[in-house]
Amino acid sequence: MSMERVAWGSLYNITRAKSGSKPFSKATLKRVLGFARPYRTKLIAFVGLSIALAFLAVATPVLAGQVVNTIVAKGGADEVIRLAVLIAVVAVAEAGLGLVSRWMSSTIGEGVIVDLRTRVFDHVQKMPIAFFTRTRTGALVSRLNNDVIGAQSAFAGTLSGVVSNVVALVLTMIVMLGTSWQVTVLAMILLPIFLIPARRMGSRLADLRREAAEHNAAMGTQMTERFSAPGATLVKLFGRPDEESREFAVRAGRVRDIGVRTAMLQFTFVTALTLVSALALALVYGLGGWLAIGGQLAAGDVVVLALLLTRLYAPLTALSNARVEIMSALVSFERVFEILDLKPLIQQKPDAVAIPPGHVSVEFDDVRFAYPSADKVSLASLEEVSTLDTRGGEEVLHGISFRVEPGQTVALVGSSGAGKSTIAQLLSRLYDVDSGAVRLGGTVPGSGLDVRDATFDSLRDTLGMVTQDGHLFHESIASNLRLASPDATEDDMWDAIRQARLEIMVRSLPDGLDTVVGERGYRLSGGERQRLTIARLLISQPRVVILDEATAALDSTNEAAVQAALGAALKGRTAVVIAHRLSTIRAADIILVVEDGQIVERGTHTELLAAEGRYAELYRTQFAEATAVAEEAVPEF
Repeated sequence: MSMERVAWGSLYNITRAKSGSKPFSKATLKRVLGFARPYRTKLIAFVGLSIALAFLAVATPVLAGQVVNTIVAKGGADEVIRLAVLIAVVAVAEAGLGLVSRWMSSTIGEGVIVDLRTRVFDHVQKMPIAFFTRTRTGALVSRLNNDVIGAQSAFAGTLSGVVSNVVALVLTMIVMLGTSWQVTVLAMILLPIFLIPARRMGSRLADLRREAAEHNAAMGTQMTERFSAPGATLVKLFGRPDEESREFAVRAGRVRDIGVRTAMLQFTFVTALTLVSALALALVYGLGGWLAIGGQLAAGDVVVLALLLTRLYAPLTALSNARVEIMSALVSFERVFEILDLKPLIQQKPDAVAIPPGHVSVEFDDVRFAYPSADKVSLASLEEVSTLDTRGGEEVLHGISFRVEPGQTVALVGSSGAGKSTIAQLLSRLYDVDSGAVRLGGTVPGSGLDVRDATFDSLRDTLGMVTQDGHLFHESIASNLRLASPDATEDDMWDAIRQARLEIMVRSLPDGLDTVVGERGYRLSGGERQRLTIARLLISQPRVVILDEATAALDSTNEAAVQAALGAALKGRTAVVIAHRLSTIRAADIILVVEDGQIVERGTHTELLAAEGRYAELYRTQFAEATAVAEEAVPEF
């Protein structure tokens, strides 16, 4: 290993180590060892190989010195050949063991990545909706990428490096001291000249890298937001492209300047350390040669000392950074564990049971609910704030009670923020009630199964929901449909599409069911996107349908098409419909008027109009607005 390679390796490790690490945590180490337990056999073999490689690394210079001594002593050619063969055998063994060691390192490291990512991914999927409404997606994804890879380095690099470097350092020191203590002391005196610039220069480079990373992250955020379909639309409508370009160019230019400065610092650093190594070698050859001429040292020993010089500097440099690297890996583990330690508020009970088959009723029994505060569902580091907002716990639903018989439709109406969507989220168990109960099934009030006692699978099979935004994944139409029913056949999908009034449109597409709908389904119109979400609901064949303002964002033409599709979705099913347009729910069996988290009126459309209460007021307001809009649409002559 040349001194230049040692310099580059030292520079690489220092600039990527995280500073300001926390004190050593035994609890964290214990959990880390828990992840290592499945790989303990490979880890033991890996450590053994690292030790063997350290011995082989020291053996080569010693054999080379013996070759020189044999030549100087005018020994036999057979001895020189034997030593040369030994050097070749050591080289082949070192290469072979190095390959095996690298394979084990990769296997262990990548295995840890899979285990950590899978554990975090599965855990995040169990988190409540409140977690996702507060967390920045990029910060969460970073835990699955950067921090998991940082944790992996503890197994793939740091562990083997510490073991092999300690062994190599001890062996090198023993051999060098046994060969010539004078030369060894000289090498140790020159060591600070090697280490001090490395750490100082490395710190400066680390600061530059962090600044460049921040600028790159800002550019990445800008591109992600501006290059999405809604973001690009917003920029074209209201943005200022010239200012956007200038802002991007300033950041890109700063990254360029940092790149140039970094390159020059790196070159200066490596050149300086290479010069130090050359001076060290000159001193070794000078002192060693002088001792050899004086008969105090063999010529071959001078060669051994020169070759072992890098074997001495490399382990010492690596070990000087080992603590920082270990703490950096522990910090990555702690950031991953921070996610795993955040307990999901919604959990399936160990004794949960499936919802019984057959028609299902819906019952809310004196339900009270307050949204959880941030400190119960999120992390400050994921929200990128210094402290979490502790506000919360204010009750938003106050004693909600109603019952929907199997096959009936209940409509929830009221002002924005009254609590209608919260009721729907409690039914689908996106949140849990604070008191009271939400029950499914049961022929008489109070006899149904509390949703908190039901299995998650049976809840998903029983309930189907269509929301206002009609979210779709950036996948094919078929993939989006199979999200609700993985075993659905092509005939099943076409049947659902036909009921959703989308057959003509889908068949006109070049790839049919294999057509990719784009991010959030933006390649489709609003009405098409909403009808596709209805088709997704239909293919799952739920017994209870929840519609949360499914037509609120549509024009009258698309609303009529979606309403026709909803007719198929609601037929024969228990339904909870949240509607902004009262004209769409006149046929509901029960209409509940929700205001300030309470049901203030209930009855049919006719009964509520006759009561001249809040519903009648809302209905007349909407009718007057519709009339005004229609009159404004009539051209004046």
